[in-house]
Amino acid sequence: MAGTGKSTIAQTIAERLFAEGQLGASFFCSRDFEDRSNLHSIFPTLAVQLARRYTEFRSIFIPLVQSDPGVVYESLHKQLNKLIVLPLKKSAISTVMVIDALDECKDEEPASVILSVLGRFVSEPPKIKFFVTGRPEPRIRAGFRLPLLEEATDVFVLHDVEPRFINNDIRRFFEHSFMAIAGRRSGMDDWPTEEQLDLLCERMGGLFVYAVATVKFLDRKNNDPRGQLDRLLQSPWNSMREGRMKLKANTTLDSLYTSILVEAFGDDDPEDDSTIRSVLGAVVLAVNPLSPPTIAALFGFHTEDVFPRLSSVHSLLLLQDSDSPVRPFHKSFPDFITDPEWCTNQRFHVSPPRHHSELLIGCLELMNRGLEKNMCKLPDGIINSEVQDLQKRTNQYIGDDLQYACKSWHIHLIGMESSHMLKIEPVLCQFLEGKFLFWLEVLSVLGAVRDAVNALGVAAKWLKVC
Repeated sequence: MAGTGKSTIAQTIAERLFAEGQLGASFFCSRDFEDRSNLHSIFPTLAVQLARRYTEFRSIFIPLVQSDPGVVYESLHKQLNKLIVLPLKKSAISTVMVIDALDECKDEEPASVILSVLGRFVSEPPKIKFFVTGRPEPRIRAGFRLPLLEEATDVFVLHDVEPRFINNDIRRFFEHSFMAIAGRRSGMDDWPTEEQLDLLCERMGGLFVYAVATVKFLDRKNNDPRGQLDRLLQSPWNSMREGRMKLKANTTLDSLYTSILVEAFGDDDPEDDSTIRSVLGAVVLAVNPLSPPTIAALFGFHTEDVFPRLSSVHSLLLLQDSDSPVRPFHKSFPDFITDPEWCTNQRFHVSPPRHHSELLIGCLELMNRGLEKNMCKLPDGIINSEVQDLQKRTNQYIGDDLQYACKSWHIHLIGMESSHMLKIEPVLCQFLEGKFLFWLEVLSVLGAVRDAVNALGVAAKWLKVC
């Protein structure tokens, strides 16, 4: 279940294994990053880490890749066999690899492709163990039940741990966190009361993400933690819906998320709701995390207006400063705010089709305004590999907003709302007719020409010309 602490456990295990010299490699999947949600990135990443970690693996791995550099683009079966299994068998090393949040990768198969492939080779390297985490989605469960994998796998269902153990851990976390908050502020020696602490622990429903988000919500600068806690505990609560049903534990987050969003949206200017929804939509739907200035550029907002809106929901986001990329603190928040059956207040609901359309229009208009010939002012007749300061030129002449637009516009085209077709078609045609070659040039400089093939396929299908 979301929020039970799977990724925290995976990270802790990886850190301990690393400290003990037993960690060979790790891959933490994330739908917030395009490369970390791509199944074909997992095995090459693990193989490179193994090569860096073990000399004997590296001596076998490098010649294999040099003789067949295209292996990184082959099937997952061939990737695993050539990049990992063969070098492991020849080197005979003993190690552990961690793959976290496998459910976050894009996978359309009924049983997890990664687990299916691992099952075929699970018995070949004799001294290797994999630690894999994921939500119990149907394809993940089906993958672990495959005959070749089931016999060699121990499955630990985290949400089946006795509630008393989880509640004790959550209570200790609260006691430690509240002590730290009270220590930074005056006149809070008796806060919180035992009754408040009992009620908070009861409301957690066994979800650590709820506990962490609660502490972040209470510890916001310039706010009174006492008042924030009182307001949170006074919010509407339906115990039958809030986590008492075993398979609906994630609904325990309703009250907390709603309380934070009510405060963020406020009552003063409901006309500003669409702006806040657009900003939050960019955070939860962007292909890769965007910084506040990039979000502003995509929507035509003033940069100084975006960061305060994000700060108002800081307890739900990983928000460092006004120039760093922003992403959700936990995957359950995008799930909540984009699901109309979970986020029932329409003021807060982010409709993916509608907001993908907004992001697409922002990308296209940005490219139509900003793309021009020879963006990086490269000398004539020179190839990219010969430009020693190419990265410097790229950063100087192609901003993060334009880079994102060039690489990601087609992803938003896939998810857009059909009712926006009339508005999007002229902007898309303007781009294809007037900026196409300049776009290809930018993708070449960014090393992302492969994205052009995917983008044109999506555009052709959308425009019904193929």
